[in-house]
Amino acid sequence: MPRFMTLIRIDEENATRFEPDPGFEDRMGALFAEITKAGVMLDTAGLLPTKEGTRLLWEGGRVSWTDGPFTETKEVVGGYALLQCKDKAEALEWTRRFLETHPASWTVGAELRQIDEAAAPPEA
Repeated sequence: MPRFMTLIRIDEENATRFEPDPGFEDRMGALFAEITKAGVMLDTAGLLPTKEGTRLLWEGGRVSWTDGPFTETKEVVGGYALLQCKDKAEALEWTRRFLETHPASWTVGAELRQIDEAAAPPEA
């Protein structure tokens, strides 16, 4: 079955202002229990703020790096989920349901990408 990476995109500057509503944790917990029981969720996590990160760039035969925060970007990857689904439609459905667990006042985006299994290293 194909694997998909869901990149959760947030506006890092405004994310700290978002307060979860009283049912948020319960909705998220129920969805994670369901997606895990279905055998779809392979891994998921939130990411530390960009001020804790470093960007590396290979250019002109050299590697350079810049420590965060990355003020030139408004939207950043705030988390990810690695899913194994029968097809893209199923991966889209799980991602839609994940987004819908968030309060309506929040702005959270997701980018869904299928993993290129031909380019993946062989499993040990």
